[in-house]
Amino acid sequence: MKFQYLEPVSKGEVHLIINEAGFDRLFFQHSHLEKFLTIAWNKGAKQEITIDGVKYDFPEQSVLPLMVNQSFQFEKPEQIVAWQYNRSFYCIVDHDKEVSCVGFLFYGSTGNMFIRLNEEEQKKITLLFEIFIEEFNTVDNIQLEMLRMLLKRLIIITTRLAKGQYVADKNLTDDKLDIIRRYNLLVEKHFRLQHQVQFYAELLNRSPKTLSNLFAIYNHKSPLAVIQERIVLEAKRLLIYTDKSAKEIAYDLGFDDAAYFSNFFKKHTSFSPSDFRSAKSA
Repeated sequence: MKFQYLEPVSKGEVHLIINEAGFDRLFFQHSHLEKFLTIAWNKGAKQEITIDGVKYDFPEQSVLPLMVNQSFQFEKPEQIVAWQYNRSFYCIVDHDKEVSCVGFLFYGSTGNMFIRLNEEEQKKITLLFEIFIEEFNTVDNIQLEMLRMLLKRLIIITTRLAKGQYVADKNLTDDKLDIIRRYNLLVEKHFRLQHQVQFYAELLNRSPKTLSNLFAIYNHKSPLAVIQERIVLEAKRLLIYTDKSAKEIAYDLGFDDAAYFSNFFKKHTSFSPSDFRSAKSA
């Protein structure tokens, strides 16, 4: 079952997907132009989800935020409840002060976050889910406002739970986390052309050393590693889901020398680009 709201002027869209056996999102294939953020809730038993060609355990009663450019497939999609929305419906960048999720819940450097729900949190999400259905079925002149308000509530709840589960160090205050979030978002915007920490440090009016110290508190991943892992991830996506050559991908990702890109990719994956593509297509 799929509920859908489309605002005709702005083209803002929000979907609620329930127990859809064929629910997936292969970004570089059939839905490349549909840029939706996704919040997926696994209501059933533990299952596998494949994200950009990598399999992960998706625990029972947990929530997973998924980016607009991620490809994913569920082992048991009939167990999934998912909310999807585009930027025109609710722009998390423009409204970041409201929800504080950009660079953490979405476009963060933690990786895929499987956010577990206890019994009380399950009740909270279930109640919100039921109100969503009610609002999708209520067509009036405030339906858009109501759906946006509910979506904002869902994002805030999910962000709070994720911070509780993924930010363990109490020394990482909100102002320090905000710098990390902004860094992650800047990397998402510029990683194809800017591969050095100094560029991002200058935009944030911080030194590379300060950023390194903050990331050490956060998740023990260096700022440079965040940039490099984002480049490698995009390279993997392009190798798996497109027919672009390694040279074309190198150019897309800001490398002037295809051989240098190949060495960079092999250093981080142990595969040459051609070997990686062959292994994933086998």
